[in-house]
Amino acid sequence: GSQGAPQLRAWRGRIGAELDAAVEFWERHSHDPEHGWDPKNYPPELPQIPQIWVYSRLYRTVPRFRRPELIQAARKAGEFLQSHARPQAGSTRAAFALSRDGRPERLQRSFYSEAFCALGLDELGRATGESKYRAWARGWALAVWGWARGSPMELGRPRFSGTPPQQALAQPMMVLKVGLQLLGDPRDPPGDPDPEAEAMAEWGARQLLLHLQRGDSVVLENVSPEGEELPGSLGRLMNPGHALEGAWLLLQFCQRRGDAELGARAVTALLEGPLKWGWDPQHGGLFYFLDADGHCPTQLEWSMKLWWPHLEAMVALLAAHLFQPQPSLISQFLQLAQFTFDKFRDPEHGEFFGYLNRDGSVALSIKGGPYKGCFHVARALLMCEEMLGAILEREGAAGEK
Repeated sequence: GSQGAPQLRAWRGRIGAELDAAVEFWERHSHDPEHGWDPKNYPPELPQIPQIWVYSRLYRTVPRFRRPELIQAARKAGEFLQSHARPQAGSTRAAFALSRDGRPERLQRSFYSEAFCALGLDELGRATGESKYRAWARGWALAVWGWARGSPMELGRPRFSGTPPQQALAQPMMVLKVGLQLLGDPRDPPGDPDPEAEAMAEWGARQLLLHLQRGDSVVLENVSPEGEELPGSLGRLMNPGHALEGAWLLLQFCQRRGDAELGARAVTALLEGPLKWGWDPQHGGLFYFLDADGHCPTQLEWSMKLWWPHLEAMVALLAAHLFQPQPSLISQFLQLAQFTFDKFRDPEHGEFFGYLNRDGSVALSIKGGPYKGCFHVARALLMCEEMLGAILEREGAAGEK
């Protein structure tokens, strides 16, 4: 057993309690009795599609969340989504924002809304045992898979002759995420072979690796489709949080494949690297954007501290330790978890602040907005609670031998 076990046990309890509080917060603030799910006291475009995934996954995998009202809310939202998300009949797209009565208000130029439809509905199908939800999910997933590989997208981004072709890191990450979701959790009873999902995960992992550049010393947000650096500040842009989320996704892929070599590369390039170059030596915390050559990024919010990169880092550190135990990963986790809870948690009203200034003071007091809903906090806390349990179990077993 390790000397860190009591601390890890304490953190597991703390994280579990915080997960309970976060779910309670969203149950209180985001359900609309009249229309099924749109909050009155939060912006209408609150991203609630991912909430379907969170509620369904909690209901399915955590005994204390097996509450009928949780899966009822997810089911209501899933039905609402499938009947209202498309901007027009027969469309393959999903709106990013819906009006309260379910009319499309805004569409993103990317395929992330559609990917979240696939994730949420697949998980809802697993939680309810109803195959129609997983069939809907597969429809969305196949559309995403096509667009990722260059199929023309209805209402997509126009292509101009002066714009170099480029791939954003979020694209392969989303495809990998959807592929892994369709393949199911390694703990689930094995389903039928799914060559489409395998191909999606494989493609996502391979394309993600194109963003590791300069001998794996940087992770670039945008590269050419062949994996070359792009000119200018666009090509030098880095987002440490994205790299860290990519780390645990790639580790999940490696775990499935039993690929220790790729797993080690993921830990070095996508976890250890970003925690080094992404960390603010002056105030602590992860910068939001950085420039690979050390120039000032052009994004106004580059030096802000956002909630999700810090939560993704907590997940990535535990995933790396489960993959290949190293005491340094646990000490980093303890340090990062403490920083994250100290700075982002709102002890007064619950949930996490999303947007801090560089010095760690709260910049935006909102708990929900266009990009922050019931997803990152709940997903990260759930994953951390599960992984801490697995680490403690493994170390307990090792100690008894």
